[in-house]
Amino acid sequence: MNDPRVDRMAQVLVNYSTNIQPGDRLLVEAEPEAEPLVRSLYREILLAGGHPHSLISLAGFTSDTGLDDVFYRYAQGDQLDHPATFKELAYREFEARIRIHSVSNSRLLMQADKTRMARRSKVTGAITKTQFARGNEGAFKWVTTLYPTKAYAQDTGMSLEEFEDFVFAACHVDDPEEDPIAYWHSVEQEQARIANWLNGREIVQVRSPDCELSLSIKDRVFINAHGRSNMPDGEVFTGPVEDSAEGRMRFSYPLVYQGNEVDGVELVFKQGKVVEASAARNQAFLEAKLNTDAGSRFLGEFAIGLNYGVQHYTKNILFDEKIGGTIHIALGAGYAQTGSNNESAIHWDMICDMSKDSEILVDDELFYKDGRVVI
Repeated sequence: MNDPRVDRMAQVLVNYSTNIQPGDRLLVEAEPEAEPLVRSLYREILLAGGHPHSLISLAGFTSDTGLDDVFYRYAQGDQLDHPATFKELAYREFEARIRIHSVSNSRLLMQADKTRMARRSKVTGAITKTQFARGNEGAFKWVTTLYPTKAYAQDTGMSLEEFEDFVFAACHVDDPEEDPIAYWHSVEQEQARIANWLNGREIVQVRSPDCELSLSIKDRVFINAHGRSNMPDGEVFTGPVEDSAEGRMRFSYPLVYQGNEVDGVELVFKQGKVVEASAARNQAFLEAKLNTDAGSRFLGEFAIGLNYGVQHYTKNILFDEKIGGTIHIALGAGYAQTGSNNESAIHWDMICDMSKDSEILVDDELFYKDGRVVI
């Protein structure tokens, strides 16, 4: 018998996040551990009149080949540059996709060749660009979520049962008496108030023990993230003016990207660009990502985490960037709907705690203090 929380999760993903309509073709991306959710999704997609297709990876999504570890070990030359044909087709022509992160080994790529990974990211980045472009046009509905596995539970220091409870509670599908779709509609309304206040402003100044940063949001749009593209969700974000970031940021938690952890990271920005970068551990990986392409040292995102139901750091950005009382930036690709012009093969989110001795001023008006919006 399936966990009823999994069935409710499938209902939210199909009937709210992607809003599947009769005739919609939908790609389900997952690893084998997520089979219970994949089965529930197929049922819900069919009931909605859609056409489900699956792309099951045996090991990771980073290379888009289905076997990340094997690919990065043995691929050479033009093999590293060859596009993922089937995925490229679906992202170009289908109406929707649901990606389920569901790894059995979260350290799969720790020893992978970083140069090969950087080269491959330029290929996979082209598919991501298609995803965002069609999404902005309303032609492609997409959502990313996570299915709890032992690997994720171990990363968080929880048992599998504890992590399952955490995930399903964060998505608000744990309580059979609560309507999860109604809940996410209420999040949409409250965050719209915040985003609307920010839109039309110009200068953001962030001050905390770990951050002294200013940036411009002139003519940029704040997006209300309320469960359409991520599940769980809970943030407002924009793409800063590319050459505007000035100052420094030290990040409160280890940065995790493609299975690699980078600790003790501090960045210095001048005219929007990272001009100094240091890490206590894994400096080489940090530098490799910063040198991916022309856009990888510039900000593609500035965001405020507003999900106060997510307080436990998990080493998984799907949850961690939503933590209430934090902000995060992302180096690399920006979202066109925000007005961002930054293009890159990477999009690396980095989180800063704002819960104590912290404030955000917007056009010299106090907007945020000690982890809470105050307007």
